[in-house]
Amino acid sequence: MTSTVPALGTRTAEGSALQAVLLDMDGTLVDTEGFWWDVEVEVFAALGHVLDEAWRHVVVGGPMTRSAGFLIEATGAAITLAEVSVLLNDGFETRIGRALPLMPGAARLLAELHEHGIPTALVSASHRRIIDRVLTVLGPHHFGLSIAGDEVSRTKPYPDPYLLAAAGLGVDPARCAVVEDTATGVAAAEAAGCQVVAVPSIAPIAPAERRTVVSSLEEVDLTFLRDLMAQKR
Repeated sequence: MTSTVPALGTRTAEGSALQAVLLDMDGTLVDTEGFWWDVEVEVFAALGHVLDEAWRHVVVGGPMTRSAGFLIEATGAAITLAEVSVLLNDGFETRIGRALPLMPGAARLLAELHEHGIPTALVSASHRRIIDRVLTVLGPHHFGLSIAGDEVSRTKPYPDPYLLAAAGLGVDPARCAVVEDTATGVAAAEAAGCQVVAVPSIAPIAPAERRTVVSSLEEVDLTFLRDLMAQKR
């Protein structure tokens, strides 16, 4: 298990404005955004409700309290947030137990960051039980720490998870590159003052002042991140 206790004495990238890389999980490193929607559809179908496909863009990338809460309200399902959260996490764990595909370029990027000693954190709105399962595939040694959505009082789109990750690594948020796939995650990273690389998974994301949009992680490597940070500074 990767600890969320702040890491001490973490090295920074010498000769570069880039101090650390903070990465989202679902839809960014692992191809699981569709898994969550499939599980939501199954859980609410068992409760007698059909989810509108248009709602997928509403719930993608958000914390379970927001996404599940929205679906309960939208469907009128007779279930509490706590009850449906257990069902959703159980269903998701079952799915990733069968298969957990990585996004193209994810393994190569993590290996490169690790090889060059770049401080790296996994920052997700998913619960700790899910993150720990995924880390067994991603490799916990690739991350100095991880932040789970159920371990912060305010998760994405608030900046708290990224501010906590930067503090834990002992780096300046303004000198962190964040890799995200949803507008919710991008909003959190930008609110924390980080430089963002958006790799849209479900819904499109437009470029902006502190945001660069790419089509795949295969376009992202350490040179890309260092050059991007240097240009923005």
